[in-house]
Amino acid sequence: MTPVAIADRKNLPIRAGATVKVHLKIEEKGKTRIQIFEGLVLAVKGGTSNGAMFTVRKVASGVGMEKIFPLYSPAIDKIEIVKQSEVRRAKIYFIRDKVSREVRRKMRHTKTGVTVPVQEEAPVAEEAAPATE
Repeated sequence: MTPVAIADRKNLPIRAGATVKVHLKIEEKGKTRIQIFEGLVLAVKGGTSNGAMFTVRKVASGVGMEKIFPLYSPAIDKIEIVKQSEVRRAKIYFIRDKVSREVRRKMRHTKTGVTVPVQEEAPVAEEAAPATE
């Protein structure tokens, strides 16, 4: 792995509420490829010191995924800041609960596969015609 440009990473304006693309180097069968993990930054811990970490959350196929990345990890190729949302907290962990609350609220208002039994009319018995001889 190549050395990390510490000065560049130190000056990155990563804050809670930012949407970032983290380009990860993944080694498979001797080859290295880049995989992008795009999501919302929930927290930045450690400032810009050696042990600085940031938590990124994304939703994939309806399942929330979180990854904690070391800021100066050599496994990270680059970090792109897509957008910065305005937040009033340093750590926005409440987003986890907020998303699940919204899903539950939507489920309450949607009709699930409930079937209502329909009463069918009883078949009318055919009256036997009088036999004529």
